[in-house]
Amino acid sequence: MSTLLLEKFSSFYTNLDTMKVEDLAEIYSTDVLFIDPIAEHKGIAAVENYFAKLLRNAKSCSFVIHTKQDNQDGKCIVNWTMEYRTSTMNANKPIKVEGITMLTLKNDKITFHRDYYDLGQMVYENIPLLGRLIKRIKRSMS
Repeated sequence: MSTLLLEKFSSFYTNLDTMKVEDLAEIYSTDVLFIDPIAEHKGIAAVENYFAKLLRNAKSCSFVIHTKQDNQDGKCIVNWTMEYRTSTMNANKPIKVEGITMLTLKNDKITFHRDYYDLGQMVYENIPLLGRLIKRIKRSMS
């Protein structure tokens, strides 16, 4: 397994605010399949377009990588916390979301990327009226 590729991946995401979407091609294969709770993207061009849109809408976005588990079979798991800011949610305060990424690596490129995180924590809970309602429902269930 490519330790160097995992380091490039970590560096890209921890420095996301300063990276260029074109840099994605250094870590992802041309036919990468990228899936997260928002959407599914096939191919590096689609992933670049997705990141360009996400970063354009965010005032800031960065990741803290907690652990990287290399299973030595081309599969890796990365545990992270994302912090981002947008002018449209949470009164421009930082939003933190914890998640896990499953990666498949082949020929020193990522061919499969799947993110698991709570979309409610990331989006719905930070929309003014909807957020209060969701938080109230969660409190009543706990």
